[in-house]
Amino acid sequence: MIRLIQGDITKIEVDAIVNAANTSLLGGGGVDGAIHRAGGPAILEECRQIRAKQGGCAIGAAVITTAGRLPAKYVIHTVGPVWNGGHNGEPELLANCYRHSLQLAVETGIKTIAFPNISTGIYHFPKSEAATIAITTVQQFLATDNTIKEIIFVCFDEENYALYKERLDKGQ
Repeated sequence: MIRLIQGDITKIEVDAIVNAANTSLLGGGGVDGAIHRAGGPAILEECRQIRAKQGGCAIGAAVITTAGRLPAKYVIHTVGPVWNGGHNGEPELLANCYRHSLQLAVETGIKTIAFPNISTGIYHFPKSEAATIAITTVQQFLATDNTIKEIIFVCFDEENYALYKERLDKGQ
């Protein structure tokens, strides 16, 4: 049910990819910028509609749009926390990104989903802790809901890939 690959999330053929978005939903750097560039203007247009309706996306929350020109059908946008030493609820907010994305996937009928390494880039969440939170949260979700058939962690860099592989090999 859980797979790990190193690569470019914009090339993955799944029902939905998850975007590590910012609260504005208007695109940005890192994976967010890559998804918007590869998916084209349809994603940004739907993000603007969501902003007009609800004013963006809160940290730990998730919203869904079309995937535009991407091989996926949907993009689930979630906003990870900026790391501020771990004393402002960052671990729980990061876990919420995974929980809320998975719940939205279930509500939408999504069976396959790919996640990037949320908050580990410019938001500076420690990669080791983020990997543990991601895997543990996904495993807890799968223990209570078997709607989603495959969850793929897509690591862009070697460091995240090694951290995820080590934890998944241990059965964490």
